[in-house]
Amino acid sequence: MKWIFRLLGLVVLIVVVGVVSIFFLPADRVARIAAEQLRGVTGRDVAITGDVSLTFWPVLGVRADGLEVGNADWAEQGPMLQAANAAIGVDAMALLQGEIRITNIEAESPTIRLEQRADGRASWQFTDASGEAQIETETAPDRPARAISIERLKVTDARLIYDAEGSDLVSYEGVDLTLDWPERLGPAEIAAVLRPTGSPVTVDAVIDGFAGFITGDTQTLRVAVDAEAGKLAFDGRGSTAGAVAGTLTLNTGNTGAFLQALGLPGADLPENLGRSIDLSTALTLTPDRQLALRDLVAGLGKNRITGAADIGLNGVPQVNAQLDVGAFDLASGATPEASGGSGGGGGAGGSAGTGWPKTPIDASGLAAFNGEIVLTAQSIDLGQFKLGATRTLLRNDRSRMVFELRDVAAYGGNVSGEFVINNRSGLSVGGNLAARSIQMQPLLTDAADLDRLTGQGNARLSFLGAGASVDAIMRSLSGDGSLQIGRGTILGIDLDRLMRSGDSSGGTTVFDSLTGTWTIASGVLSNSDLLLQLKNYRASGDGVVGLGTQTVDYTFTPVALRANSGQGVSIPVRFTGPWSDISIRPDLEAAFEAEIDAKTDELENRAKEKLNERLGISGQDGQSTEDAVKDRVKEKLLRKLFD
Repeated sequence: MKWIFRLLGLVVLIVVVGVVSIFFLPADRVARIAAEQLRGVTGRDVAITGDVSLTFWPVLGVRADGLEVGNADWAEQGPMLQAANAAIGVDAMALLQGEIRITNIEAESPTIRLEQRADGRASWQFTDASGEAQIETETAPDRPARAISIERLKVTDARLIYDAEGSDLVSYEGVDLTLDWPERLGPAEIAAVLRPTGSPVTVDAVIDGFAGFITGDTQTLRVAVDAEAGKLAFDGRGSTAGAVAGTLTLNTGNTGAFLQALGLPGADLPENLGRSIDLSTALTLTPDRQLALRDLVAGLGKNRITGAADIGLNGVPQVNAQLDVGAFDLASGATPEASGGSGGGGGAGGSAGTGWPKTPIDASGLAAFNGEIVLTAQSIDLGQFKLGATRTLLRNDRSRMVFELRDVAAYGGNVSGEFVINNRSGLSVGGNLAARSIQMQPLLTDAADLDRLTGQGNARLSFLGAGASVDAIMRSLSGDGSLQIGRGTILGIDLDRLMRSGDSSGGTTVFDSLTGTWTIASGVLSNSDLLLQLKNYRASGDGVVGLGTQTVDYTFTPVALRANSGQGVSIPVRFTGPWSDISIRPDLEAAFEAEIDAKTDELENRAKEKLNERLGISGQDGQSTEDAVKDRVKEKLLRKLFD
């Protein structure tokens, strides 16, 4: 029993001596060795500045008033980590054996600077002090190299700065971060909380083989970014060099709020155009920031997009994509500003007669990317216009977007050409479009709430407009075009009844063909050669349509070919007023004036014939009666003179 007590006493003595020895360890020596170990782990300069003291609770180690970890030699933003208050924990058992083994690091309110270059270099890629990608260090010059790991890293209230070459600097305040890495060759768990706009955004990640990961090896990793309005998740493989491959999913209840929570510009997106997103894709990212998306499926409410894309992320994104949007609905759930308000006409055009929307158009999104997107659709509902099967190429270059309509089914026919939106120096829109075999009634109804003309025809249109709103653009339009329609009808007027009785109330006119050309200047369409062919009538048209003011003043003149012994009878019809309430009335005054002019000419000609007959004058071709009389008088005077 006596030996047992002696043995216990010896153990207690050893413990007491060990604890006392810890109290008398020089703190600066512990700090210096810890800094050397950190330098060996990272290959970066490590400096512990300010006062240094030993700590026993809650962590055994040293506390320094300043800790600085250098950045890569090519970095420009300053030290990678800079903290005014840091604690370095050490292994107590190793310390009793005379070794310094770092177990954890804590930093309060540090500044963390991460940089990445376009060639794939990243400041968070670590090497040891010799430049080799190892996680080993030496405790003393005469000891062999031994492995080291930092079991726990804790950062609170940090400022995180990320600088990617070619992109804007990103800075987050109030970041909390913990790294748990219990086994050097095992996985590490990372948990972070960011508050770019005040509300917390959590980031959770698990990285297998973390020791190899921080030295550039590719390892399996799982990352989830969770905010109140949405969640982003990745499951695959990656490396600190920026090589990533795996499955990306994105689910948002409110995309604008989710983007704002991440510190990005928000967006008030329409209901079926991204307000909520359910996306999955196979993602590949190379160190030089070339992003490839395959098997892309994105649910946007009622709309669904599938396809693939390649995106360069150096500077303004360079996009090359092939997308299929199926039956695409751009009208349902659109905001009032996008739809132009309620009422007939819909879409961006507004209700006929109420004027075009004057709300400023924000076209800044045209600068969001450059590149080409091939777009196919089963159908497209634009709200104001409805298209069938569509195949188009979208090209965007420095805020100038061109829609190349390669094959667009619309209104029973086909549309081709180009539509351009340019926001390089103020917003302008233009195009050169050709339509073949188009049904005119549904087209004119959607375009301007004009449903009186039916028939199938071909049309050509070139136009250009500029302005900050739809109203300004429509009032500035210029261009020209032509129209050819085969057999059709004009609803609301019966020319036969009009010509027989002067009654213009209701009815339908059936015509054999309709042709015309026009010019557009300052938002006013002018036409003077409209020709309408009917079985017993021919009609011409002349007038203007106010595209900017949504008004019309047009005179339509039908001629009854078989009336008046084949000489024809005409009664002009005038269309006036706003598009929403066009007045149609016969212009009887013009008809009477034309008839009076015709009768006056007839009586004048008959009088001249009688006068010529009485005077015995036979006028030469092109000679007026007045000149013939003068010649006759001159001839008689000469005869008298010579007689």
